[in-house]
Amino acid sequence: MTRKTRWIAGIATAVVLVAAGAGFAMWQAFGGDAPPPVALGTLSTSTETPTGTSSGTSGGLDGSWTIDATSGSLADGSSTYAGYRVQEQLSGIGANTAVGRTQNVSGSMTIEGTTITALDVTVDMTTLASDRSQRDDQLRQRGLETDRFPTATFTLTQPIEVGSTPKDGQTVELTAVGDLTLHGVTKQVSVPIQAQASGERILAIASLDVALADYNIEPPTGFLVLSIADTGTIELHLLFQKG
Repeated sequence: MTRKTRWIAGIATAVVLVAAGAGFAMWQAFGGDAPPPVALGTLSTSTETPTGTSSGTSGGLDGSWTIDATSGSLADGSSTYAGYRVQEQLSGIGANTAVGRTQNVSGSMTIEGTTITALDVTVDMTTLASDRSQRDDQLRQRGLETDRFPTATFTLTQPIEVGSTPKDGQTVELTAVGDLTLHGVTKQVSVPIQAQASGERILAIASLDVALADYNIEPPTGFLVLSIADTGTIELHLLFQKG
């Protein structure tokens, strides 16, 4: 191998190593394992009905319910949380699933007999956090623009008929029709819900696909993030307590 050939080969090797290092750095910065999609489990021990109160729902679910934003853990997905899930293409990495969540969710629900007559949920969008702060910083100024639109809300506009009082731990599937306000835009949506009741507790989950353009959300892209899917998923994991 001539001196010139060795020199060219050395440069090529250096370029490959730098590119590999940059790719690894980007994966460390933006990639990683995403938490699994929201799913309906069972009410954990930490969120069960306190000792001395009724452990069944035979007496009915009538009354007011509020979202419990303090029980459970966001780390293991057992707490109340709201968030997003979206596919992105990263330079030098390829496909990646971005997930951001917040436990700062408030709201209430009213049940009369076997009918849910009111349901309101408010999410503090400024506290959404993914696995990387760089992504979160971007969403404050671009995309979701949480600095401009700090909250997202859902308000039920049609009563939900449950049909009959569920047994403890029984899964019920419902559809909530209401107004979703996201990024300053309000649209009527039909949200599929799964729920379980246990004593003075209700656990409800929802997963709704939304087209970003419908809410005037322009996907933030740049040198590292080449593209973001046109559709994202809103995920809700809500713990309700009686009263």
